[in-house]
This record gives sequence, C-alpha cells and structure tokens, in this order.
Amino acid sequence: MLGEPEYNMNELFAQLGLDSSDEAIDKFIADNQLSSEEKLVEADFWTDSQRMFLQEEWQKDAAWVETIDELNVRMHPDA
Repeated sequence: MLGEPEYNMNELFAQLGLDSSDEAIDKFIADNQLSSEEKLVEADFWTDSQRMFLQEEWQKDAAWVETIDELNVRMHPDA
C-alpha cells in the first residue's frame, strides 16, 4: 500500500499557481521576506485561494505540511 506522496517546493508553487522554476521560487522568497511577527498565511501577497489552500493543508497536517513549513522557514530568515 502506498503512503502519502511527498511534495516539494516546485510542486507547491505550481499548486499555488505561481512560477515553479527554482529561479522563480528563490526570487519570490527573496522578494517577500516576512518579519518574525508576520504569519505566512497572513502575508498580503497571497490571493484568497492561495491563503485558503495553505491554511487548510497546514491544519489538516496533510502531505503538503512539510513543504509549507519549509517555505515558512525560508520566508522568515530572522526567526
């Protein structure tokens, strides 16, 4: 029996409707750094559907949670 698939950052960005190339991901993260007080899902650059996806997948502790956590860490360099 197969377990949950493992997702990576490129797949997460594609799921969010964003350019999913390594270069575009690095640029997005560099251009959208968050302060330690700002929550990833509350950032103003997400669309409502992107925000909803991130919140729902995080709350479900779904297959995406590790990748979302990685994105959160990369967007909070001072945390």
